[in-house]
Amino acid sequence: MQPNHFELIPAFYLAFPFLFFLIFINWLGFKFKNRHIRKFPGTEHVGIGPTEGSLLGLTALLLSFTFGMSASKYETRRQLIISESNDIGTTILRSDLYSDSIRNILRADLKNYLETRIDYFKAKDDETRIKYSLVRADSISKIIWKTVATLSQNPKNAVASQQMVPSLNDMIDIVTTREGTRRAMVPGMILIVLCVLVVISAFLSGYGSKRLERNKVLVLAFAVMTTLTLYLVIDLDKPRQGFVNLNSSEQLLEDLRGLFAENK
Repeated sequence: MQPNHFELIPAFYLAFPFLFFLIFINWLGFKFKNRHIRKFPGTEHVGIGPTEGSLLGLTALLLSFTFGMSASKYETRRQLIISESNDIGTTILRSDLYSDSIRNILRADLKNYLETRIDYFKAKDDETRIKYSLVRADSISKIIWKTVATLSQNPKNAVASQQMVPSLNDMIDIVTTREGTRRAMVPGMILIVLCVLVVISAFLSGYGSKRLERNKVLVLAFAVMTTLTLYLVIDLDKPRQGFVNLNSSEQLLEDLRGLFAENK
């Protein structure tokens, strides 16, 4: 699945233009209200209370819903990295159950496999590199599985196989799960509707002003807080870029390299 160009733009670079756009839309609504007053004198203190309040409430509801969705997806991705780190670490340790000759072969393959999984995250949004790391991981995991499956046919390896097969199966399966969650982003239509509602709310906020001058503090506060929330929604949904990322969790996989250094 190739991401569109919009998905590749860091949320930080979208935030500032959107902030100024909201301020401009609010100003546009205020100017439109003044024009209305000139055409219909005596309406300067007439607001659009119920309509404005309902729309702002709907915008806040969708913002909270979308933020919750992004936060949930972020937490799921973080937990999967921790789970994969545990699965790979367990598989590496259980390779010690075999004789030295077999153990060395398994650990060599597992070391290469670990590097492909580290490269999977370091690829960021480079789809070509991501695909290459997945293909390599699949190829190496098949080799490891074939080795373990062959060893399991020997009664001498019964105990080792009973321990190794489940952990190896978990290690292989979680690759598909992680890739699925990487692709599972907040639906674009939800973000589009949310942005439209925010823009309309900004316009009505300016239009519904009951004074001859805008309250610039309130306008700026509305624009900043709304933009910040939208920024967090998008940034949480792009954990491979931006300030809210999964680098600290991914470090757990890199720390597994120490298991090979300890057993040289």
